[in-house]
Amino acid sequence: MKTLKGKTVVITGAASGIGRALSLDCASRGAKLALADVDEACLQSTASEARARGADVVETQLDVADRAAIYLWAADVEKRLGGADVLINNAGVSLSHSIEKMSDEDFEWLFNINFWGVVNGCKAFLPQLRARPEAHVVNLSSVYGLIAVPTQAAYNASKFAVRGYTEALRQELSETNVRVTCVHPGGIKTDIVRRGRHYEDIAGGATDVERSAANFERAARTSPEAAAGAIVRAILRNQPRLLIGADARVIDVLARLLPASYDPVVTFIARLGARAASR
Repeated sequence: MKTLKGKTVVITGAASGIGRALSLDCASRGAKLALADVDEACLQSTASEARARGADVVETQLDVADRAAIYLWAADVEKRLGGADVLINNAGVSLSHSIEKMSDEDFEWLFNINFWGVVNGCKAFLPQLRARPEAHVVNLSSVYGLIAVPTQAAYNASKFAVRGYTEALRQELSETNVRVTCVHPGGIKTDIVRRGRHYEDIAGGATDVERSAANFERAARTSPEAAAGAIVRAILRNQPRLLIGADARVIDVLARLLPASYDPVVTFIARLGARAASR
């Protein structure tokens, strides 16, 4: 895909963070936008700014975990914008808790958004994408889809699942008009910690969400705008896999070099982070 000008780009989780930055980047490139998020007020703000940049925008408040709502949304996008050329499954949430203490409800809440939201989006929009001369699917995994981290079992499971699903999808669509990219961001300066559910750190202590969010923002080296720019370039270059940030590249090397023995390294760093968050 050489340009986004005149293309219809569908973005979930568009109200904030990477999703908002993607919306505005694509708007500046002349794309038509179909935006969705559960946060209606912030979604309206994103849509208004995208329109100010000249984009034709259809915004829809919905939960990506609601399969029926996703299919209705896809039909509305086809009716109002003529169908999707690019699908970016960006919506995601975070959860910190030990496996032993984590509730089934919390695990299902996260998995329904992070993984089933991706599946729902792909299933609902693939018929539209297959009908286009050229099309692209972008699914956001994470560096936590490359390595596991204590108290992140649910998040890890969802992001490893997104990675496997996306790589299989890419293989199945390799001889079609649809290209597929799996994205593994490192630390991005977003509100994902504040918007998540965080109960317990690696030492078993209660999580101070505001302090954890502040520490995360200090540690995160990449802005949402830089992440969005990298994702758009990956679409235009038909890039199958994207690591965002120096931290993501380091973690990728760690996972490749020490696939069965990186645990002590990760545990040590996680304990340092937990001590910093408790100060």
